[in-house]
Amino acid sequence: MHVVITGGAGFLGQRLARKILEQGVLTDSANRLSTVDRLTLVDVVPANDFGDARIKSVVGDIADAALVRELIGADVGSVFHLAAIVSGQAEADFDLGMRINLDATRLLLEACRAQGNRPKFVFTSSVAVYGGALPEVVQDATALNPRSSYGVEKAIGELLVNEYSRRGYIDGRVLRLPTISVRPGKPNKAASSFASGIIREPLNGEEAVCPVAPETRLWLLSPRGAIRALLRGHEIAGDALGDSRTLNLPGVSVSVAEMVEALRRAGGEDAVARIRWEADATVARIVGGWPAVWDASRALALGLEGDADFDAVVRAYVEDDLRGGR
Repeated sequence: MHVVITGGAGFLGQRLARKILEQGVLTDSANRLSTVDRLTLVDVVPANDFGDARIKSVVGDIADAALVRELIGADVGSVFHLAAIVSGQAEADFDLGMRINLDATRLLLEACRAQGNRPKFVFTSSVAVYGGALPEVVQDATALNPRSSYGVEKAIGELLVNEYSRRGYIDGRVLRLPTISVRPGKPNKAASSFASGIIREPLNGEEAVCPVAPETRLWLLSPRGAIRALLRGHEIAGDALGDSRTLNLPGVSVSVAEMVEALRRAGGEDAVARIRWEADATVARIVGGWPAVWDASRALALGLEGDADFDAVVRAYVEDDLRGGR
C-alpha cells in the first residue's frame, strides 16, 4: 500500500509517519490488512525520512494541481490530509486560507476520484466548525456555525469528504480534533497557540503570554491522543460510520485556570510565575466561540479514546518532548 500524508513535515505528520512505519500495515477500503511499502510525505519544507527507504519526502505546494496529480497515483490506498493554514493565519490572510484549506482539499479529492480505486481519506477538522450560541454540550447534530475563515474552510471540507464518500469516490472519514496541547516547538499563528505555550514555555524556563481570561474553557487532546485517533479513525470500517463520516473526537474539557494549576503541579510556582496575562480581543473572540465540551459518545463506541485528564496531557509532554524527555 502507498500512503500519502499532507503536512508530512509537521509535528503530527512526522509522528504519524513514524507510527505507520512501526506498524508496517494498515487496512484498505475493503478492510483488508495491507503492508505499507511506500509513504509519501508532502509539505512546503522537507520532511524527515527517518532513514527509512519506504519514505519519500516531496516539497511543494499542496494547492498545485499538477503536483497533486503526481502524488495521487493508482497505487495510493490511503491519504491523511493534515496540511492546513492555521486559524489565526487564515483569518489574517483570506486568500491563502481558502487556497490551502479549501482548494487543496478539493484537488486531493478530485485526484482520488480520478484514480477510481476508492482510497481511504482521513481529513482532520476542528472545533472551529462550531461557533455562536452553543449548548453546554455540543452534540453530533449541533448545527455548524463557524465564526472564522478557518472554521468555514474546515466545515466545507467536511461536507466535501462526506459527499465524495456518498458517491463512492473515496472511503472518507472526518476527525474533528480538539485543540492539540501540548504541542512541541515554538508558538505559531493559531488562535489556540497559547494552549500549548502556557505549559510548554514555562516548563522550559521561558516566559509565556496568555491572551484569554482564566475562566476560558477549552476542549483539548494531547499529541499522543491525536496520533492514536488518526490511526484508529483510519482503521474503522467504512460501513461502521454509516451516512455520517464525521466524528467528534474525545477530549478533556479544562479551563485555562485549571491548566495553570496542572502546570503548578508539574513545574511549581516558578513555572506559573512565567505566565504573563495580556488580553487579546481577537484571540478571545475566536477561541470563545469554540465548544468547551462535546458529546464524543459515537467516537468512543467506535474505539477512539482521549486523555484521562489535563495532568496526563502535561505528563505526556514532559515524557515525549520536554528537553529530550527529561
